[in-house]
Amino acid sequence: MLSLLKTKKNQFIILFIILFSFLGLASCNQNADTKVEDITVKDAIGRDVAVKTGSYERVVCIGAGALRLYSYVGNVDKLAGVEDIDNLSLDKRPTLFDGVARPYVVANEEKFKKLSSCGVGGPQNQIAEAEKILNCNPDIIVSEYEDTDKANKLSGDLNVPVVVVSYGSAGVFDAKLKNSLELLGKVFNRNEQAKKVNDFIASEKAEIERRTKDIVVADQKKVYVMGLGNWGTTNHLQTAQNYAPFNIAHINNVVSNLAKDGIQGIEAEMFEKLAPSMDVMIMDAAAVKNIKTLFKENPQMFDDCKAWNDGEVYLQLAYNAYYTNVEIALCNTWWSGKVVYPSLFSDIDINAKLNQITKVFLGEELASKINAYPMSYSGYSKVNKETIFN
Repeated sequence: MLSLLKTKKNQFIILFIILFSFLGLASCNQNADTKVEDITVKDAIGRDVAVKTGSYERVVCIGAGALRLYSYVGNVDKLAGVEDIDNLSLDKRPTLFDGVARPYVVANEEKFKKLSSCGVGGPQNQIAEAEKILNCNPDIIVSEYEDTDKANKLSGDLNVPVVVVSYGSAGVFDAKLKNSLELLGKVFNRNEQAKKVNDFIASEKAEIERRTKDIVVADQKKVYVMGLGNWGTTNHLQTAQNYAPFNIAHINNVVSNLAKDGIQGIEAEMFEKLAPSMDVMIMDAAAVKNIKTLFKENPQMFDDCKAWNDGEVYLQLAYNAYYTNVEIALCNTWWSGKVVYPSLFSDIDINAKLNQITKVFLGEELASKINAYPMSYSGYSKVNKETIFN
């Protein structure tokens, strides 16, 4: 009996030591995560900004997409204010993008509703409102306004660091986006989350490229992407050459030889010339509303489009709404590959993929909520040309 008691006592002592060690390790890790360190970082426009990493408790994000990038990396519980465009509880606010799902708002809508205004925001209000920002009493500002003089002035006027971020022109696959996420990771001691998102983007890109690497693009279907949003309304003439999702998935873009890259409108005559060679059309959901109006006026507008006549028109989620919804742009790349090369992506359930992506970026599976937005039109799908504009 005495031997048994000694054994149990020894087991208890061992368990106590293990538990104590675990708690000590956890405490060390927690201290590492919140370690305050004075460093100088170079922001997205090349400014050297002195920061105290991990010390910031009141964060304000201003400009198109700044809050989105912070939401991917930072702790939204530390936000001290939010632009009116992202606070859906306000009666008076920019509503241009309300019908389009912005996943960072979808995930954090209730939290954003409780925050003070740090400015109006939106494409028509591209200015830092210093007084409103000051009322939020921030200890740091994340800005998307890529202007050195204005960033320096705002920092001087409010006596807090202003760190500028950028998406770059290639969106989800742009090095500027990667660098901005890394920058936010450094400033807010969220390096692991920044690395997690960046590594995920890189691995997804590599997997799409792997699946399509043996494609001889010149021999493949010609594809037209239409209705890409860019600072406001769009229609079937708004497209892009060197469209990043097509490049990654080795898709033959029917649009080429334009004077410049980037989202832009083409002439109606060019669209009509290209129409007979469009084997597949991908319609961004941002354009459905406007195309519907044009289609009502001219029901024959797509009669010369091979893809329209063959029933090879597909709907992708709108990805530009107060700058780029990065997670949706990434999922759109998978969708482009799936509709053009169905045999190579037959194992991909697109909504499961969207859930996987939003889980990494925002910590939640959001596909059902995103698809429920009016301008999502129930999500990724093959277009029924008989009903799409009804």
